[in-house]
Amino acid sequence: MLRSALFSALAVLAFLPFAGAQNGPTCKDGKCERVIYGAAPAGSRLRVNAHGPVRLEGGASTDLQYKVTVTVTARTEAEARRWLQQYMVHVVSQGATTVFTAPGGPVMATVSLKTPRMSAVEISTSDGAVEASGVDGPLEVDSGAGPVTVDGIRGDCKLVTGGGDVRVGQVGGALRCSTGAGHITVKTVRGEAVLETNGGDIVANQTGGQVHATTGGGGVHIGTAGGPVTATSGGGEIIVEKANGIVTVRNMAGPVQVWSSAGVRCDSGSGGIHVSNISGPMRVSTSMGSILANLLGSRLGDSYLATGNGDITVLIPSNVGVMIQAQDNMRIVSEFRELMIRRQGPQVIAEGPLNGGGPLLQISGMGGTIFLKRQ
Repeated sequence: MLRSALFSALAVLAFLPFAGAQNGPTCKDGKCERVIYGAAPAGSRLRVNAHGPVRLEGGASTDLQYKVTVTVTARTEAEARRWLQQYMVHVVSQGATTVFTAPGGPVMATVSLKTPRMSAVEISTSDGAVEASGVDGPLEVDSGAGPVTVDGIRGDCKLVTGGGDVRVGQVGGALRCSTGAGHITVKTVRGEAVLETNGGDIVANQTGGQVHATTGGGGVHIGTAGGPVTATSGGGEIIVEKANGIVTVRNMAGPVQVWSSAGVRCDSGSGGIHVSNISGPMRVSTSMGSILANLLGSRLGDSYLATGNGDITVLIPSNVGVMIQAQDNMRIVSEFRELMIRRQGPQVIAEGPLNGGGPLLQISGMGGTIFLKRQ
């Protein structure tokens, strides 16, 4: 009861101009700045509404402590001072949620918050960088424009910015990132990751679930994924080191590498493709570029490799049996004597079982050479 009465009193004070300690304004050439300090009891959840950069440190305080740096540029110093005198920071309670609002208008407010470990946090700002750490539950960030940096988030995480880099450290749940233009860098996510940028590179070191990575123009590099991977790029290199599922790649222009997965589906407009250690079917095609498929450690299903212009090289170890059906407009070179090669009209054909036979491997080349080599 006492805590409720105290919070109500502080909430009313927070509506007054410059609640809490404050420095006098400093002004130069019509631009004035004032720093506002304050504190209030914190609920288990927090919602932040701002119009400028926001920095939140969870677990850094036993209550809600804030510092707001307010700046305004006006035609005269007197006008700038009037805007500052009218400015108010609002802190109110809505059940278990504390709502912190730093209004915009003609001013720019840079917000720094220190809180207990919160069970959930929402941050919304019209413009400016956002940094958040130390949240015990889900985190949502929505910025009109500006970089976003988060770390130490134990729940799901949703990050949206109109433009700016997104940097993610540790996330204990699922992650969804979207930026109008900028790079996305992810260290560790325990759940699913959905990563989208209209222009910029995407790098995800480790994810516990499936990955969806889409960039309008940039590279994609996935380290280890606990599920399937879908990667799409308008132009840039795509690398998937290890996926516990099928890798699906669509690349308009750029090379593709898949080092280990449960299968590959790859369609490239142009660029070389390198796949290896695939324990499932392969469907790989490129309009222009060479293909290198290393079957070492692979447990194939029926597979297909095709290029419109480039060489295709298949490295086949002695413990992997396949049934070869290959055709090429130029030539086929084989290190396997048991494979029959013949010319049929304008095409060169090679068919037969290798290492006792097994899943069907179809190979189609147009303007290069098919090489079948022993591993």
